[in-house]
Amino acid sequence: MAFSKTFPKTVPGSNYPVWEEIFLTEEEENEAAEQCRRENVQLLDACLQEAQSLAIKNRINTEENVTQIAIALFEKRASHEVFWKENKAKEKFDRMFKH
Repeated sequence: MAFSKTFPKTVPGSNYPVWEEIFLTEEEENEAAEQCRRENVQLLDACLQEAQSLAIKNRINTEENVTQIAIALFEKRASHEVFWKENKAKEKFDRMFKH
């Protein structure tokens, strides 16, 4: 099932937008998912490094504490694939309907 998202398109002379449903192709959806995975791996690596630094600074430098801190940081910062797919759909909408 293809990913889709609906966006409002303004209509001259009307106070109400027309809603346009944008579908991602399988290739676009896979591209968004792959970009999400790549960036999440980089984000997790940065979170691990920051967690190590925080654990050393606060003298709680155990492997378990570092892991818990890294997971908390990652969960707070990580984006979900749906967010990336929605952004991809918005880019496609803007290309199609913005002048």
